[in-house]
Amino acid sequence: MSRFASADSMSLSRRRFLKACCLQAGTLRLALGPVDGPASNLHAAERAAVSPRGEVIHLFNGKDLSGFYGWLEDTKYEDPRKVFTVKDGLLRISGEVAGYLATQNAYRDYHLIAEYKWGERTDGGKTVRNSGILLHAVGPDGNRSPWTASIECQIAQGCVGDFIVIRGKDADGSTIPVTITSETTLGPDGRTRWKKGGKPTVYSGRQFWWSLHDPDFKELLDTRGQNDVESARGEWTRVECICDGNRITVAVNGTTVNECFDAFPSAGKILLESEGFEILFRKLELHPLKKP
Repeated sequence: MSRFASADSMSLSRRRFLKACCLQAGTLRLALGPVDGPASNLHAAERAAVSPRGEVIHLFNGKDLSGFYGWLEDTKYEDPRKVFTVKDGLLRISGEVAGYLATQNAYRDYHLIAEYKWGERTDGGKTVRNSGILLHAVGPDGNRSPWTASIECQIAQGCVGDFIVIRGKDADGSTIPVTITSETTLGPDGRTRWKKGGKPTVYSGRQFWWSLHDPDFKELLDTRGQNDVESARGEWTRVECICDGNRITVAVNGTTVNECFDAFPSAGKILLESEGFEILFRKLELHPLKKP
């Protein structure tokens, strides 16, 4: 990922980006790229983000890819290898080429519930199985090739729930100043982990690891850390991303593992990564936020 700029320069670029966005009905509208995939105008479109109000939004209907479009590093909006498919009620991402499956709509203020398990395909990969859920994705498709400017909730063996900031470029070439802040502590391995009540730390290019990441973890295929809360290989894992304003909280199988605030942007599309390993999803839902 890109190196983190100074606080002053980041603040300036953020102000410039905000000025490039329009305000309509008091709601920030971000440049979100194509709305309906290849069939639509491929220029950036401004579209208000949607929030679930009183009922659940089923992003995945269990039947087809309605509501999504794919983008791949080499073939863009075309998917000749069938990287993204649906069979027997499961959404399959083969992982054989880098890219993502994106929601057509942008969303904000929601409780995302995703249930996944790893498939068999690795294409010879020796490191941990790897994917991710990219939140608040904005800008033209592939603007941080092969990804899009966003905040990643990591899905990787031993690292489920880590935060990674992905900065990209807007349509005019200016940097989209994605950022988060988290309460952290420094582990014995020198890696920054989430700790409630810890030191407020602005993301600076180093992954914000989930709270109990094993300092002795070896990133090899199908290994587990001693404190991992991800389900065992072959079983379903439940990941929840609670996006409330500029705060994001991540829970894995019911355990809160990471949290950040001052997230920018705080709305955008939701992307599922294709990144070298087969992954299956059986549930992708947006629930309304619970009132205090």
